[in-house]
Amino acid sequence: MAQESRKGREISVPWSDAVRFIRQLSHDLRNNLNAIELQSTYIGELAENAVLKGEIKRLREMISGLSSTLQKLSRELSKVKANLISYRAADFVEDLRKRIGREHPQKSDQIVWDVQPGNVVLNVDPELLQQAFIELFENAFQHERGESALVLTAKIDKKRFMFTLHEPKVRFEGSTENWGREPLRNINRGHYGLGLNRVRVIVEANGGEIHAQYDPNASTLITTLILSASDGSNESA
Repeated sequence: MAQESRKGREISVPWSDAVRFIRQLSHDLRNNLNAIELQSTYIGELAENAVLKGEIKRLREMISGLSSTLQKLSRELSKVKANLISYRAADFVEDLRKRIGREHPQKSDQIVWDVQPGNVVLNVDPELLQQAFIELFENAFQHERGESALVLTAKIDKKRFMFTLHEPKVRFEGSTENWGREPLRNINRGHYGLGLNRVRVIVEANGGEIHAQYDPNASTLITTLILSASDGSNESA
């Protein structure tokens, strides 16, 4: 019986080992893809037929796309090193709005901003924190989204700055109990279940915390990011 029990036991691999394996595999594959891309470039220079040149160009574009995917995968698994600086909450929100407008010009008008930042100052890494928000918005745009707009509220609450994203959902069958702590849980084509985990890591590196809950009555997923804030009355604008 003991042998049968051992045979049926699942292998448990530490997350750090899984990360190291995935990053090494991604690195090796990208090296091979780079070699293939160089070879296809050389072949393209030798080719004289216009149709063949066009096919080689498309091949290089496919290789480039796969390389970018692997590079993004490695980036999502990289360690987060936050460079914390004092940053006015109002400036951060405005910078975030502009960035979303640049990166998602056709979707930015689908976000309702209800912002009351006051004059508080955050101690954060603005670039990293923007990356976390971009990931949240991209997830909201892509996964089972309802018809109504996304709503982001930002307000001060007892020396804390709270961002709350209200995301309409057609349906929601998951659990929010371990939100952002289950990498590789939901995997589909082009998405590997790492984004939300990275959001949590970034938020925690900025001294914050993230929570989520689903409101079945309103069919809304509510994600809250909480950051420490200080009185910015003496800060220069």
